[in-house]
Amino acid sequence: MVARVQRIPLADQAAAVLLDRIRGGEWKLGAKLPGETTLAPQLGVGRSTVREAIRQLAGRGVLTTRQGSGVFVAALDVPEERATLMSRASIITVIEARIAVETEAASLAAARRTPAQLRGIRAALATRTGAVANRSAHRDADLDFHRAVVVAAGNEILTDLFDLSTLRMREAMVDMLAIRGEYGGVADHDAHADLVEAVADRRPDDAARASRAHLSALKEALA
Repeated sequence: MVARVQRIPLADQAAAVLLDRIRGGEWKLGAKLPGETTLAPQLGVGRSTVREAIRQLAGRGVLTTRQGSGVFVAALDVPEERATLMSRASIITVIEARIAVETEAASLAAARRTPAQLRGIRAALATRTGAVANRSAHRDADLDFHRAVVVAAGNEILTDLFDLSTLRMREAMVDMLAIRGEYGGVADHDAHADLVEAVADRRPDDAARASRAHLSALKEALA
């Protein structure tokens, strides 16, 4: 059988380079990474690609994000057990975990979000809406939106758990976005908009309900 050349996404390449630099000792355990504006030109990619690479490594347990402080080295190599566990998990299992994490995060975000965080959530929703015609961009924008809500909860463990799910979610999102009926259309946009307004109006119960309803619909679409 003749081997074929495979195209590797830029974010995957950027994550591999960052991991090699960590393994090589450039950043010690607990060290803070440079910001996106510094890393992007070093890696020769855009800031959104750096964000995705960081999210991948956070999901693999190598990096951790501390709200208001930055991104830090949490491990000097990939903890094999986490990566293996996630690679074996079914997408339905991952979504069920997301429901648990994001429902609570949405409730906390409605109670704790700052004006700046709310602006970031609204901007992420606008980017998501504008990227609907491009499946790859829409996938990344969707994950950015949900992460912005989770970060606004002000709980680093919830953010870490969300990042852990990202690796597996990315694999399923393109297939999910191919389902252009009830998911990805007007109802899907309205569900995200409802979540934003509940967070904006500081309605924790409604925010939790909106998050659960959206992710439950996603689970049904992928089942």
